Amino acid sequence: MKKAIMVLEDGTVIHGSGFGAVGEVYGELVFNTAMTGYVESLTDPSYAGQVLLSTYPLVGNYGVCKEDYESNGIKASGFVVKEVCRTPSNWRSQMSLDEFMKENGVPGIEGVDTRKLTRKIREHGTMKSRLVVYEGDDPDAFDLIQKTIAQPGISQCEVVDRVSTRTYKQFYGGSGPDIVVIDCGIKHSIIEQLKKRGANVLLVPYDTDFKDILNTGPDAILISNGPGDPAVLESTITTVRELAGEVPLFGICLGHQIISLAMGAKTYKLKFGHRGANHPVVDCETGRVFITSQNHGFAVDKDSIEGTGLEITMMNPNDWTVEGIRHKELKLWSVQYHPEAGPGPHDTYDFFDNMIAEIKRSVNQ
Repeated sequence: MKKAIMVLEDGTVIHGSGFGAVGEVYGELVFNTAMTGYVESLTDPSYAGQVLLSTYPLVGNYGVCKEDYESNGIKASGFVVKEVCRTPSNWRSQMSLDEFMKENGVPGIEGVDTRKLTRKIREHGTMKSRLVVYEGDDPDAFDLIQKTIAQPGISQCEVVDRVSTRTYKQFYGGSGPDIVVIDCGIKHSIIEQLKKRGANVLLVPYDTDFKDILNTGPDAILISNGPGDPAVLESTITTVRELAGEVPLFGICLGHQIISLAMGAKTYKLKFGHRGANHPVVDCETGRVFITSQNHGFAVDKDSIEGTGLEITMMNPNDWTVEGIRHKELKLWSVQYHPEAGPGPHDTYDFFDNMIAEIKRSVNQ
């Protein structure tokens, strides 16, 4: 049995059993409240630079299926759970969670009081952490704490650069519009939702110049989800600012924040973020409430929107953070939540229907 130790920047030391790969990793410790979907969460590029804590106590009982991957492998730095199931039972399962973690070289710790840890994060906010899975002698906890304190925070890490595509990639959906996606760490299910509606998707790196994007002749542009602090992506923000008004613009999660920054609004770091599959969002016009999948640690400052030309379309009734915006004059829309779910309820699939409809209207004008 492998051993594991995790330390936090406040000096907390947690011992447990190790699973997955042997090794040492660091990252921002965050929690996700979803009861299922650990495969999608672990492979979501938005978790790059973070150690993921599952609040649900038993993880791994239905195994791992490659069809559920949101990228080409695990993007979270490490995994923290109460209990790991090593004997999954599901007809789709291709391997156990433990095998999945080993295959991807990612360490995990179990036997942890995840409820206590979650309450700590809710009270004090997300923290820098370091996780070590080892065999043999115990590492020096004091040394690990000092290294954790010294490690850079999420706003100092170039996390988008780790997960963005390096080359142009084409995905064909049919006879629908041609959409360029600026890849800040896109989930596969977003591309699949666009393809299902006939769209042809061209994926480009996050730092692609706006002229190169326009030279591809897109009908619309989508700025994807991704990890980290949106404010550090200065080149992407500049690109989006230059694209505004040229073709219809859409954004999801990090893309929503980048669009807001490009239009002159501000963003800020949430205390512990929104990560889970049951977050309510209310439509400001209709009053309708949607249950959404979310994964973000930053939000758009609603007090900074005045004078930008933007208007708020959706909000989160839990804390009244901004969940959707549009521009009063330009063809520009974005949402903070994840309309593709993966995992999560399908309440918000109509984001993609509305997106395609807006693009077609623009093309036919």
